[in-house]
Amino acid sequence: MPRKIHFVSLGCAKNRVDTEIMLGVGEGAGYVHEPVAEAADVIVVNTCGFIGEAKQESIDAILEMTALRASGSCHTLVVAGCLSQRYAAELAVEMPEVDHFLGSSDMLTLGKVLEGGAGRMLVHDPAFYTQRASDPRVLSQSRHSAYVKIAEGCNRTCSFCAIPGIRGKQRSRSIDDIAAEVVRLVAEGVVEVNLVSQDTISYGRDLPDRPDLAALVARLAELDGLRWLRLHYLYPERLSEPLLELLADHPVVLPYVDMPLQHASDGLLTRMRRGHGGERLRKVVSRLRERLGDMVFRSTFIVGHPGETEADFEQLLEFLRWAEFDHVGVFGYSHEEGTASFEQDALVPEELIAERRERAMELQRPISRAKLDARVGEQLEVLVSGVSDESDLLLEGRFFGQAPEVDGRVFLANGVARPGELRLALVTQAGDYDLVADLLDDEGARDAPPGASTPTPRVKLRLLDE
Repeated sequence: MPRKIHFVSLGCAKNRVDTEIMLGVGEGAGYVHEPVAEAADVIVVNTCGFIGEAKQESIDAILEMTALRASGSCHTLVVAGCLSQRYAAELAVEMPEVDHFLGSSDMLTLGKVLEGGAGRMLVHDPAFYTQRASDPRVLSQSRHSAYVKIAEGCNRTCSFCAIPGIRGKQRSRSIDDIAAEVVRLVAEGVVEVNLVSQDTISYGRDLPDRPDLAALVARLAELDGLRWLRLHYLYPERLSEPLLELLADHPVVLPYVDMPLQHASDGLLTRMRRGHGGERLRKVVSRLRERLGDMVFRSTFIVGHPGETEADFEQLLEFLRWAEFDHVGVFGYSHEEGTASFEQDALVPEELIAERRERAMELQRPISRAKLDARVGEQLEVLVSGVSDESDLLLEGRFFGQAPEVDGRVFLANGVARPGELRLALVTQAGDYDLVADLLDDEGARDAPPGASTPTPRVKLRLLDE
């Protein structure tokens, strides 16, 4: 019988890539992926240690896998990722049930564990590793969409962020190496690539020849078979004209901007060590709106940072009203040891943080809805994911303004398509976060459902937010 390995992947898209590398390591060692934890011989929990909620989720997952191990077939429990990188000594003492600990850059070390005889503490300096195209990797979700990590670590000094201490300084991959990985992914059926790193706009600044993000994007966008290229985690600084031209005009580079802005108050941005004020953010947003036309803008913000007054928070709300972002994530401040913010005074009570987060999200909800309402009657290219998990009578997919996992979906209520196809669809309804559309045929008519000679009339569907 083949040996079986089960993975629990927590945290961000970058962690997802790390999990997929470990999945490749396991496959190379003769293991098959086992979706049911109780049936696995080896369980790997890839943790997140960024903020309090993520740390608690990781601890809960470890404890759950520990309990399953007692009743299942698992003989080896491995904890990897940011939590074990950040708290290696503490976890080693408090979790004796864990057989091996790997750090945030120790994905390939899993091979030694699977061979047998490896030590328990395998947490190394994260700066010793940067992903390479030659590293094994097995996609764990869609066969047609993939994240590609273009750099490790971060050189920013944002006061609230623990990532530089967990992941180390920025280490960019070369353009040739990234292109080689994308070529392989496309050959395996990927049509959409989402570029991720901790600070994507700073790509290449640490390399000897100092290539920039525009050069990387231009190279990848010309690769045969790649249809969609999306950029995530752009720092709010002035984007170069070559990059703006690619975002505005290249048919493969999606006009989708993911730019975490964090706040809008000058005082809070100073306390956060963001290196700019609210007026600069307005200029960045205005410039992008003017240059990119029908762009989709995603941003994230933190409420409750030490020193945030009601006046600061009102400035953030006013900024959200003015900017009219398509997608917004609002997070409550997490008081993290080892960060500069941890030493600041004027802490905001947890109850007030939760209240402010709710107020900000409630303000954003009708803005997001209006953005989707405006697309009713529009024809959009949709990347078909497959049968919807809401109903086997529906297909679902995403248009260019919906990134995987973090944004909404397009429910396809009429027609036939295969997963991975890019198909034209007519939007018929909108919800707070999702769209409903009918697939169109090559002539622009509504596609007929299986066995029908003519398309069926549209029916009203219950959206997830109704």
